[in-house]
Amino acid sequence: MSKGLYTFIGLTTVGAVGSAVLAPLALAAVGFSSAGIAAGSLGASMMSSAAIANGGGVAAGSLVALLQSAGAAGLSAGATAGVASVGGATGAVLGGALKLLKNMRK
Repeated sequence: MSKGLYTFIGLTTVGAVGSAVLAPLALAAVGFSSAGIAAGSLGASMMSSAAIANGGGVAAGSLVALLQSAGAAGLSAGATAGVASVGGATGAVLGGALKLLKNMRK
């Protein structure tokens, strides 16, 4: 196999694994945690906006509700697979872009 293929496979793998590992950390960083939505966080701001837009409550199935559910209980297997797929695709695109740039420099 060529070196470029190894780079492509490596970046795809790193993207998939990295996104699956970092997604829960990102949720916590923006305020969606197992203890609830952190005061003063981006999550709190989103919740406030959603509640104002819906007349005082956050609608079930809304983005805020889904993010809080994932922050409180963790990502389901399906959600983890989806996040890993997007991360893997992103890694694959970066791998392809790197190969294209290397070929253009020759």
